[in-house]
Order: sequence, then structure tokens, then C-alpha cells
Amino acid sequence: MIESLIEFLQGLPVWAILGMTFAIAFIENLVPPSPSDVLLVFMGSLIGMHVVEFGQVLSVATAGSVIGFITAYGIGRRYGEAIAGSRWVPFVDHDTLAHVERLFDRYHGLIIVSNRFLAGTRAVVAFAAGVSRLPLVRTVIQCGISALAWNALLLYVGMHVGQRWRDVEGYLSAYGWLITGVLAIGIAVWIYRRRRARQGAAADTPTDE
Repeated sequence: MIESLIEFLQGLPVWAILGMTFAIAFIENLVPPSPSDVLLVFMGSLIGMHVVEFGQVLSVATAGSVIGFITAYGIGRRYGEAIAGSRWVPFVDHDTLAHVERLFDRYHGLIIVSNRFLAGTRAVVAFAAGVSRLPLVRTVIQCGISALAWNALLLYVGMHVGQRWRDVEGYLSAYGWLITGVLAIGIAVWIYRRRRARQGAAADTPTDE
């Protein structure tokens, strides 16, 4: 699938490449999993070959990421609780949503800023941000910072690996699994500590004799 898409992209004019870049970044927020990271590295290789300009690709990719995030945010804000776990949003169940909402209570700014670097959870974060009704303007600014930094990194890598951009796919896949594992462990530890704290508080509560 990726190879076919790459061949298609190579035959497009500049304006169409930029349009596809926007679409790739946008869709990732709504229909994960998506090969958007690998495709952005490929776009970086096109920059290195002077097919497109770095500023152009970075601008449209970041715009696609942010607008996609806002769209998922809006869906979560309006319909979140009703559609979580449904066949329309299979990547978000009620348990996952509850965990992310609890994390938002304490780390919402950090989560949004690091969102693009959290492979495999981006759509969940955007959706849950809407359900949690985080302040829209501040959330969009934080999302923009995250998208700008991550997209710039991928394009920079693509510029320097050139025709070897396919080699990056394995590293991105490993990175995604690593981040997912770390997040899963972190959430599990956090839940465990909260339960222990509650149990300890219950045990210390005096009972009437």
C-alpha cells in the first residue's frame, strides 16, 4: 500500500504533493493507524531532491495535523461519550478514554504538547481532549507546537537519508511500539498507585465501634 502511494506521489505536480501532504497529516487524526510518519520522511527526501520546498511542506503538514486534531477534538466534545467504543471509533473504548481523561486532569498541557511524539495515541488524545472539554485556544496552540516540532524532525530526517528513506520505517515502527509500551506501563503504574493510596486511606479511616 505504501509503495503504491509513494509511486503515485512521485508523479504529482508540486501543488498536488502539498495537497496530499495536508490530507495525509489530517486523516491520521481521524483514521488511525496511518503511515503518515513514513510518508512525511519520504516528503523530506523530495525536499532534498529540490522537488518541493521545506517551508511549504512543513506548513501544510502542520496545518493538516492541527486541523485534523481540531476535527477529532470537536467530535469528542460533541459526541464523545455516546460513540466511545462504537464501531465508528474502534480505537477508543470507555476504559481508554477514562484513563486519558484522568491523565488530562494532572498533565493536560504536557500531554498535548508531546502528542505528536506519542505514536499510536494521537487520535485518542485529540478525541479525549474534546470529551474533557479542554480550553480550545490553548489546546490548539499546544497541538501546533507539537505538530510543528515533530513534522520538522521527520522532514529533516528525510532530507538527509534521501533514497534510503525506507530504512527509517523500521525505526519509526520500533519507536511506536516503544512509546506505546512505555505509556501502557506508565498508566498501569499510575492506576496501581492510585488504588493503593485509596486502599491506604480507607484503612486509616477510623470506624465507629
